[in-house]
Amino acid sequence: MAEKNDSPGSTSTSTGHESQPLLSSFITEIVKSPINLVLVGVIALLVYKIVKSKTKIEEPVKEIKKLPQLRRDFTLEELKKYNGKGPDGRILIAINGSVYDCTRGAHFYGPGAPYEVFGGKDISRALAKFSLETSQEYDDLSDLKTGEMESIREWEEQFKEKYDYVGRLLKPGEAPTNYSDEEDEGSQLENETKSKND
Repeated sequence: MAEKNDSPGSTSTSTGHESQPLLSSFITEIVKSPINLVLVGVIALLVYKIVKSKTKIEEPVKEIKKLPQLRRDFTLEELKKYNGKGPDGRILIAINGSVYDCTRGAHFYGPGAPYEVFGGKDISRALAKFSLETSQEYDDLSDLKTGEMESIREWEEQFKEKYDYVGRLLKPGEAPTNYSDEEDEGSQLENETKSKND
């Protein structure tokens, strides 16, 4: 009769019998230690998140219709009409005397958005004071502190980079600038720079 050799160097032809004790000893080791149970739970959670993220159906991106660019100055009363609730959905926001077309930021400033209250308004003081309250009247901002004015200028720079400049917010009784069709933003900026240097 042949003897069964269980020495480490020997090979056995019956792998089915050896894998079962190996699997049961593996499960026993996991169950014995609370740390191993936690690690198995974390691994299972990570695998679940990875699989779920790959099978997640992405919502279609809401297409923002391209509107013709505006180029004009606004009074506070005229600005109120551009709060995103009009027929074209245009959103204009004034900061520090400049008006920007924020229509492409409708997910921030449009109807139902977190900052809906800013649409069609001068938000300079609100940004300076870190508030959602906006003024219904023209605000010359003369009573703001230096730090608050610096905050407004920083916000204005962000809006310049992100949104299209439309025109100026007019003081009561101020006449609007006549922007010609041929004039582009580059030549407008050159003229403003020249007038500041003179």
